Amino acid sequence: MTGHLTQKDIFPTSQLEEADGEGHNRTDNPTMGEIIGRRFSRRGFLQGSLAVSAIAATVGPLALVSAEKARAAGGSAFAFKEVEAGVDADHHVAEGYDASVLLRWGDGIFTDSPAFDPKNQTAEAQRRQFGYNNDYVGYIPLNGSSEHGLLVVNHEYTNPHLMFPGLVTIADGKIKQARLSQAQVDIEMAAHGGTIVEIRKVDGKWQIVPDGQYNRRITAITEMELTGPAAGDDRLKTSADATGTKVIGTLNNCAGGVTPWGTYIMAEENFHGYFSGKLPEGHKETANYKRYGVPEGGYEWASYYDRFDLSKEPNEPNRYGWIVEVDAFDPQSVPKKRTALGRVKHEGAANIVSKDGRVVLYLGDDERFDYVYKFVTAGKYNAADRAANLDLLDNGTLYVAKFSEDGTLQWLPLTFGQGPLTAENGFASQADVLIETRRAADLLGATKMDRPEDIEPNAVNGKVYVMLTNNTKRKPEQLDAANPRADNAFGHIIEISEDDGAFSATSGKWEVLLKCGDPSVADVGASFSTDTTKNGWFGMPDNCSVDAAGRLWVATDGNNNKATGRTDGLWAVDTEGDARTTSKLFYRVPVGAELCGPLFLPDDQTAFVAVQHPGDGGDDWAGHGRTSYYEDLSTRWPDFKPDMPVRPAVVVITRIGGGKIAV
Repeated sequence: MTGHLTQKDIFPTSQLEEADGEGHNRTDNPTMGEIIGRRFSRRGFLQGSLAVSAIAATVGPLALVSAEKARAAGGSAFAFKEVEAGVDADHHVAEGYDASVLLRWGDGIFTDSPAFDPKNQTAEAQRRQFGYNNDYVGYIPLNGSSEHGLLVVNHEYTNPHLMFPGLVTIADGKIKQARLSQAQVDIEMAAHGGTIVEIRKVDGKWQIVPDGQYNRRITAITEMELTGPAAGDDRLKTSADATGTKVIGTLNNCAGGVTPWGTYIMAEENFHGYFSGKLPEGHKETANYKRYGVPEGGYEWASYYDRFDLSKEPNEPNRYGWIVEVDAFDPQSVPKKRTALGRVKHEGAANIVSKDGRVVLYLGDDERFDYVYKFVTAGKYNAADRAANLDLLDNGTLYVAKFSEDGTLQWLPLTFGQGPLTAENGFASQADVLIETRRAADLLGATKMDRPEDIEPNAVNGKVYVMLTNNTKRKPEQLDAANPRADNAFGHIIEISEDDGAFSATSGKWEVLLKCGDPSVADVGASFSTDTTKNGWFGMPDNCSVDAAGRLWVATDGNNNKATGRTDGLWAVDTEGDARTTSKLFYRVPVGAELCGPLFLPDDQTAFVAVQHPGDGGDDWAGHGRTSYYEDLSTRWPDFKPDMPVRPAVVVITRIGGGKIAV
């Protein structure tokens, strides 16, 4: 089409989640690339793994046996015929497996939910239906079952050009998106948040339970409470909330977590895109907001709701960017924004019980040149008293990571009064440290990373895996000859071993597990094993999962482009023995989508994956050069009906005939 514009030019919400700006970290702290470069120079090519610190108290014997067998054999821990990489309108799973859609945008989750009618959407209907752009997927067993439990799903953001008919027009060969109405903005708000829904496996097939007593939708207008050290601070007060403790809604919930006591964690990520307007001249939050990129203005919510207009509610952005905890077993409970875990563009909150009984949560701040964090609770997890655990996340220590050239790691506490976090540097309390977590981490000299996203601890081998999606803004002068990954388009994975095998440790060791990208292109510098096929390599690691056997699965975000000739998907990555860094493609998404989740149930017989924003962009695979929107889509997955738009969905994967996956 003549006058073809990019997705970013036309549809700003499509680009918000990619954090594709210059980055807002202007400190001189060393980047991870610089550290890796110096370390390569000193030690030569990195090989093998760090010594394994097995956490026997937290793993099952079958998982240990499985991992040990794989190591002893020296071969891959994964047994399946991999999918052929490529791009088309449908999804594909490895031979011998079934991939079925469980929940789609607009599906009812209550007995009284209205049927999905894409041409007659309402906010009221959407609040009773499955939300948009499913990201994190978690599972809370009922009575310990791997066949009956609660599925919890984040709904990160919305793509109005894919959701609403008549929004996009073509005139003089140019594509334009119309301004949203208030009714459409209300639908967007209802499509954000999260879903809690009971699911059950019946005759080998998973299905939802519409009359489940715990079923619930959480949205951008659900009442929430701020708790922890920053709650009630003046910087969190607005004209609607003089207490600084009551917030309306959550938004841009990316990856998340499930706690051992059965609560659901939603991580607020790119909150900056929802705000517009200008702060009053000389406002005290000016520098704070600049560090977070506020306002970005990708959404039109400020046109109808004052709380998203900085000129009218200058403190409102401080009430987002937190970790939200929801009691999944109480549908009437008020979700809690746990301020002790800091305010950043949170990607995930995977957690584990350390050897000393304290709970550790790993947190990525998803922007170029930002940081890796973890939070260690002050109290200990009590398996016999659920009520005693419900406020564990209000007290503890937030740490930021500093990676050293010699392969050691220090976790630096973000604690008011320690080091530079004092009144002399503008911090009057722990509330200030948490509201300005990024600035506090800057002052501590934390290591600038290449978009830290999902971070997952592995209870079987004691490692922690950090997904670093990419950093195309890294310049050649930041590198040396031993680290040629300037313009790091494909990302890498860091592997951490905490000291003494304790996830609550304040020091550890780190290693590069994998540098991603096409290994056949020498300049890319990828480090997959030679056993990895042309289908097995990937770029842009985003989410990941560790199954019950301790095996690593990696989901990607960004492979949908001409440079790769493939979609995003789910790859199985060996981390042990001779097969270390071997990767195999297990599942691939439709054109335009990214793969979120993923989740393996405790029995390893079911995997859930979230197919997010299918059909967004996707104009490369068929070479037709068009931009994908409601009336002219690159795919109509998963329904493939002319009267149905493309629909983000959660997919359930099982082995045909039953049994464990990839064994």
